[in-house]
Amino acid sequence: MERLRLISQHIFALLANAYWNFPTKGPIYQGLGKYVCLPGLNCYSCPAAVTACPLGALQNFLATIRFNMAAGSARPGFYVIGILSLVGSFIGRMPCGWLCPFGLIQDWLFKLPGPKFRIWRWLRYMPYFFLLFFVILLPLFALDQAGFGMTWFCKFVCPAGTLEGGIPLLLMEKGLRRAAGWLFVHKLVVLVLLLIWSVLASRPFCRTICPLGAIFGLFNRVSWLQLKFDTGRCLKCRACNTICPTDVSFFDGTDDINSPACIRCMRCVSACPGASVRIEFAPYLKSSGEECQSDGCKKDNTCHAQQG
Repeated sequence: MERLRLISQHIFALLANAYWNFPTKGPIYQGLGKYVCLPGLNCYSCPAAVTACPLGALQNFLATIRFNMAAGSARPGFYVIGILSLVGSFIGRMPCGWLCPFGLIQDWLFKLPGPKFRIWRWLRYMPYFFLLFFVILLPLFALDQAGFGMTWFCKFVCPAGTLEGGIPLLLMEKGLRRAAGWLFVHKLVVLVLLLIWSVLASRPFCRTICPLGAIFGLFNRVSWLQLKFDTGRCLKCRACNTICPTDVSFFDGTDDINSPACIRCMRCVSACPGASVRIEFAPYLKSSGEECQSDGCKKDNTCHAQQG
């Protein structure tokens, strides 16, 4: 399953950045693909990007909604919330582990040799701070004289925007290089620190900053795709926790197996020697609310999956 996940990560990274004509046809693709939000962090301003970033689209929607409503021409921006809700309700935070290009970059960096450190558990709540303030409240209420807000997270925090958009555009456009000032230096420092941190710890951006992961994580416990943990089969070997990229610890009851921190990479499913972790789908749960036993269904009960 790990090989399948890696293939998925690379395929989606290529699909999301498939505009390779930018040196001759313009620095930023403006086609129909930009009306589609990839459920992963991939900067709109990246010269090769063919899709929009859901965080950028959500901020832009909130930053302009009050002006547009006052002008009587509210733009159809709720599709962004609809896409995020639809994806989250089906697979929870799985896009973070299987689709996100910036998650793939962090996985690459963590494989580099060097000392490895754990991340303080309380920092897993920080993405909700960035979601609430930088993605929602500031774009919605910090307005200029014309009544427009600003994409605060994209402008001041997002390392994917610096790596995929800012640096390539500055290399291509001399005018932008002359205009780059303290803001670009600030963003570059943030990017460098996060890249170094990604070598030392597993997925630090996902675990301590990413608002998109925070949104999808809210769906983990109610999504159609669920992880199930059979405590009776657990050998307490810690294999699931050791291999988990976000340090979810469910074998000892510290976390729920469907914790918002889980990126659904499914490593625990493959690593468990006792087969105590399995994947289930909500429509196939028993109508009586009883779960199947590890060695088969309960007597006189038949799973919906067996009924077709």
